[in-house]
Amino acid sequence: MKKVQTVFLITAIMAAIGLLGSSCKKSNTAPVIVQTLYDSLGGTTMVSDPAVQGAMIEKGRLGIRSVVDSAIFVIAADTNINRYFKVLLQEVSSGNMSGFNALSKNLTDFFCVGTGAKNFTYSGKDMVSAHNPATNPRMNGKAMNDDFDSFINDVVIAAKKNRLPDYLIARLGTIINSLRSQVVQA
Repeated sequence: MKKVQTVFLITAIMAAIGLLGSSCKKSNTAPVIVQTLYDSLGGTTMVSDPAVQGAMIEKGRLGIRSVVDSAIFVIAADTNINRYFKVLLQEVSSGNMSGFNALSKNLTDFFCVGTGAKNFTYSGKDMVSAHNPATNPRMNGKAMNDDFDSFINDVVIAAKKNRLPDYLIARLGTIINSLRSQVVQA
């Protein structure tokens, strides 16, 4: 019996020493680093800008601009919400791309900043002013909740056209949906 107790005691001491030793060791697992959505889209890696010959652009910005430009065209064809963009649609149909280019730049800047880019700033109107016809004459009416749902759907269509994976589309959707209370004013 004494032999069993001694073996048990030695085993318990060895286990305690093992536990103490393992708790003092450094962890082999690296801390989890969550990438910003901007980084997931390519971040600051420089690539050729297909829209400007000889120019370089951050890959993250190019990805966002591609989705933004596609979304503008999807919205233009969406009879649920294109009525809010009469001024823009009239300009584009007459060959004037200045409003389109300005909207593309502003939205691209906005989404770059909103997705974690560090090299850009957004200097456009705040979301409430941008979506209020009283402060933005280019906006034709106050948006309703269903209109915002249509906008999100159009952005998803544009993101899929640009081959964004579903998990990135979901992250983008979360960011956009966080603006609902500022955009929906009717």
